[in-house]
Amino acid sequence: MSTTKTLITCAVTGNLVKPEQTPHLPITPVQIADECLAAAEAGASQVHIHVRNPETGKPSMEVELYREVVDRIRRGNRELIVNLTTGPGGRFIPSEDDPKVAAPGTTLLPPEKRVEHIALIRPDVCSLDLNTMNSGPDVVINTPRNVRRMAKVMREAGVKPELEIFDSGDINLALDLIADGTLDGPAMWTFVLGVKYGFAPTPETLLYARNMLPRGAFWSAFGIGRMEFPIVAQAWLLGGHVRVGMEDNIYLEKGVLAESNAQLVAKARDILVSLGGEVANPREARAMLGLPDARS
Repeated sequence: MSTTKTLITCAVTGNLVKPEQTPHLPITPVQIADECLAAAEAGASQVHIHVRNPETGKPSMEVELYREVVDRIRRGNRELIVNLTTGPGGRFIPSEDDPKVAAPGTTLLPPEKRVEHIALIRPDVCSLDLNTMNSGPDVVINTPRNVRRMAKVMREAGVKPELEIFDSGDINLALDLIADGTLDGPAMWTFVLGVKYGFAPTPETLLYARNMLPRGAFWSAFGIGRMEFPIVAQAWLLGGHVRVGMEDNIYLEKGVLAESNAQLVAKARDILVSLGGEVANPREARAMLGLPDARS
């Protein structure tokens, strides 16, 4: 079990949840920023951020939307750790007649385009996906060469990569990138549990994944859907940190939609405290991650 304070990350909106699934999903920059700030009040010390088209609610990669969200958060809470996604732009859907030709829905972009907002905004942390995998009916592609190109931009911007791990092969790729100096070890890792065709959300999976990490690694885990809260407990028991939020799960309990991300954070906090844990505040979390004091 964890002997240090636990960092709670809140992923407030994500890329895949649709507005028609829940009326409580934040869409506009104001809504996303407000949800981040409320999550911090509930106990989150890091927020993981995607942005959406304010008119349609669909995923967006517009730099100015990211900038508005980050500016609003930093005006409201300078210490909260801002973690921006770089996941969008990696999905490929092959055409039925010619699989090397992209079908509608493909988002595959040059790696530098996927991290353009990181270079311009310079958040505290940004995600770095290492997965090439089946994702539902589609394929997500992150080749070693493209991961290196994205990591280079992050390093030049002074932004800490959060390594998102969907399966054990991703860990092996990350270890190679640490060995060749592309990434700094022992690194910051997040295990994604419950995505179909990726890591199963089980105690055995989490123990196996944790035991592959370098000594001294900082790691978190989260479960998708109904496994969100069981994985909160399991990650803490194995010495890790946790993530919740509407990107991963929209229910507070079976059949009951969460009305806010703050509700999900509060429930995670209650689980951790009931197990005997303590929740890190943003200043403590920054020290854990080796991040500088809050930027002005």
